Amino acid sequence: MIVLLSGSANTDLTGLSPWEQNVLNMKQGSAVTYTYSTPEALRFELHARTAIVEAAKGLYRSGASFAEFKNSRCSPLYWSRTRLGGFQLQPGVLPSDAVEDIFRNGRLYAFECAAAIVLVMYKAILDVVGRPVFNTYFQDLVLFTWYLDNDLRFKRVQLPDVYPGDSLYFNNPDFVPFRPGWRGENTILLEPDLFFAHGPGILSSGAILALLNSKRIPGSTTPAHILNDALCLDFEHIRRLKEGTARIGRRKFISG
Repeated sequence: MIVLLSGSANTDLTGLSPWEQNVLNMKQGSAVTYTYSTPEALRFELHARTAIVEAAKGLYRSGASFAEFKNSRCSPLYWSRTRLGGFQLQPGVLPSDAVEDIFRNGRLYAFECAAAIVLVMYKAILDVVGRPVFNTYFQDLVLFTWYLDNDLRFKRVQLPDVYPGDSLYFNNPDFVPFRPGWRGENTILLEPDLFFAHGPGILSSGAILALLNSKRIPGSTTPAHILNDALCLDFEHIRRLKEGTARIGRRKFISG
């Protein structure tokens, strides 16, 4: 259910795309109550979710490859590769230019799936807040697993209350030890039961689970599964960034 802080349950928003209207209907039909300060806040979330899904599809089309840290690569024009296999923004390069280059010239890049989720979120935020705001709040970017700028904030949510644009994790506890890339998949939900996973591509949950189960140690009795915890972008914080009412934060690390 969706409720505005005024107490009204009226969410008759005009100008939504059919996709956004569908997400709105999904949230409205949930047993969970979602509260928004204004209709504009709700509209912003729907637009931002669209941007996340489009960014995930864009990364899939970019040609960027999956690679474990030791084999990661990036364009030296925009990023420097760290000794641990992450990417540090080059001095004098605008964060927006560096992010956009990965989507334009993806074949020059290879990285693991957590960094892919973070990158998708950066691209979506760039698309909804614009280049000047993004370059103000997201300086000195580092792409390395779940190491992220403090202004990229998530909320933890629980299945089944997830929606397109949220990030879910497929866990594979009995992965083959010498292939750590198969310990699990960080994904973006694109639509009900359709996910973007960096490397495997755009697949259903069943296809991702089947792929991970094929990478288990012989004799394993613990199948791959989706974790109940998921990550949802803090849309209200991003909206404050766009309005210029949020303070600049610092980088932090979260567990995926």
